[in-house]
Amino acid sequence: MATIDGRYVMVESEDPSYEVETPEQPVEKGINLIDHVEAKAVTMSISGFIVGEEAAQTRQYLIDAQKLGSIVTYDGRNSFIGLITGFKSGHTNQVANGCTFSLTFKEVRIAESSFVETLPLPIRAQAAPVISSGRKQKKEKSEAKKKTTKSKAKAKGKEKKKDKPVEKVTFKPGSPWA
Repeated sequence: MATIDGRYVMVESEDPSYEVETPEQPVEKGINLIDHVEAKAVTMSISGFIVGEEAAQTRQYLIDAQKLGSIVTYDGRNSFIGLITGFKSGHTNQVANGCTFSLTFKEVRIAESSFVETLPLPIRAQAAPVISSGRKQKKEKSEAKKKTTKSKAKAKGKEKKKDKPVEKVTFKPGSPWA
């Protein structure tokens, strides 16, 4: 008996598959060059029977785990952790209290995020998320020309204000720009 996430199934065959990709480069004469290999995800196909009082619940669990993309653990003659990529069940008169099934697993690797909180304070300040306020529209000159003649007369009578001096930018201590 084998288990999938603690649920018992009777497995007749397990077929693990370990494949690699071999990219080829064409040459003028002879066979193509192969300079490296790239590992593909390990897959495993199993087939057997789901029988017993819990057969319907086990079958439904496997279907739900496939739909939700849950990572399952298989323990049988081989051990495997991965996603269910294919599930097929057969319901014939030969299996009275369950069904036959075939299932395909595929190995997955999940990326983990880095934690900014564990970095030293000067580096954490530099790694703070950038807040994007999006694109801003600039005021066009044509809008400035649309002022009424009254506001133009007022603007001519007033003195122009002097521009403020540009402030010097300061960087945080420990920054590479400081």
